[in-house]
Amino acid sequence: MPPFARSRAFLIAILLAGAGAGAEERPGIVPVATLAPAGEYRLDPAHARLSVAVSHLGFSNYTLYLTGLEATLAFDPTDPEAMELKARVEPGSVRTLHPDPEVDFDAILEGPDFLDAARYPEITFESRAVRLVAPERAAVTGDLTLHGVTRRITLSVTFNGGYAGHPQDPGGARVGFSARGTIFRSDFGITFGLPAPGTTLGVGDEVAIRIEAEFINPDAPGPQLGP
Repeated sequence: MPPFARSRAFLIAILLAGAGAGAEERPGIVPVATLAPAGEYRLDPAHARLSVAVSHLGFSNYTLYLTGLEATLAFDPTDPEAMELKARVEPGSVRTLHPDPEVDFDAILEGPDFLDAARYPEITFESRAVRLVAPERAAVTGDLTLHGVTRRITLSVTFNGGYAGHPQDPGGARVGFSARGTIFRSDFGITFGLPAPGTTLGVGDEVAIRIEAEFINPDAPGPQLGP
């Protein structure tokens, strides 16, 4: 099966297994309650992590981080399916935490064989649809542009909660999310080091995406909680 077909099949499986019919067909799902008010939120970079993992020779899942992150969220706790997310990632912000001082793995992954950050200086994601699948969970579908190629992907997103504010939090209103997803890098034209068919000797095609993110809205009105 071609790589893009595999990716499409994976997304279809997500929708069938997790999302099911649209929220309008499932009136029993009520969004989880939160005191965080609706409004425009921005990513708090101090409390945001984006990691990706790929198979290394089939022996382990090699994990790296991208630290240059920006995002905005149109947040509405009463109507999650109306929410909109826009995110930007700098591919030149790879951090592998590799201990070998003689090999710059960050530079290798940012270089022309992989992310090619000099030619493609940004990765973007823009949501197109949000489908509530549980009170605190949604399937978020959007356009991911990576390596100059745009594909539609779906992330499984969990709302971890929020508040309208706290005296010890200068960020004001705050909400938090966890997200998971999978793509195939060959769908985006990144094919260097792919294992030969039937083997795992190389750098895997399947890329696991893991996101932890908090968003803040310092201008949101709301009660101050806690002492």
